[in-house]
Amino acid sequence: MHKTSESVQQLIEQFSKLPSIGRKTAQRLAAFVLKMPRNEVVEMAEALVAVKDRVKFCSICHNVTDHDPCSICSSDRRDASLVCVVEESSDVMAIERTNDFRGIYHVLGGVISPLDGVGPDDLSIRSLVARIAAPAEGESATVREVILAMNPDVEGDTTAYYLSQLLQPFDVTVTRIARGLPIGGDLEFADEATLARAIEGRIGLQ
Repeated sequence: MHKTSESVQQLIEQFSKLPSIGRKTAQRLAAFVLKMPRNEVVEMAEALVAVKDRVKFCSICHNVTDHDPCSICSSDRRDASLVCVVEESSDVMAIERTNDFRGIYHVLGGVISPLDGVGPDDLSIRSLVARIAAPAEGESATVREVILAMNPDVEGDTTAYYLSQLLQPFDVTVTRIARGLPIGGDLEFADEATLARAIEGRIGLQ
């Protein structure tokens, strides 16, 4: 098949590497980039490079950040005694959009999934337990409640159960967000109202 532009083909190949992006979608994205003003393409390219060069993980909560500790962990306006445990950084952004949660976060970096070879040691569970046992540097409050905000699927349920059992010895209330989300759905794609109701209707596991 004749290739009209090697540069366009290379761009399509790069887009095709992204999750959920098939060949046809990659072609449409490449066509869109061709129509964009050059300065916007440069801004996009600079943003991609900046993500790799500047973004790091917060040493306290493991959320993505440009500065360590992140703005949430270092804020004196957040309730450090209330920790919301999520799977990924995208879940933090989803909950923050509700403007209803004033606590802090802990990002696991995934969920327990034996079929995928992911066990507890592959997640930031040890640092979570350490935060419960003793406040991290920069955290002034003792944790009184841990909210488990896992996705409502098999892996999320497994991870939530594991954490609830692991935290039993500590003097902390363990809750899980209510089932205001569809089974098999992802937190990051939920609307703000649904997420807000789910957090407000969280239930205890202990």
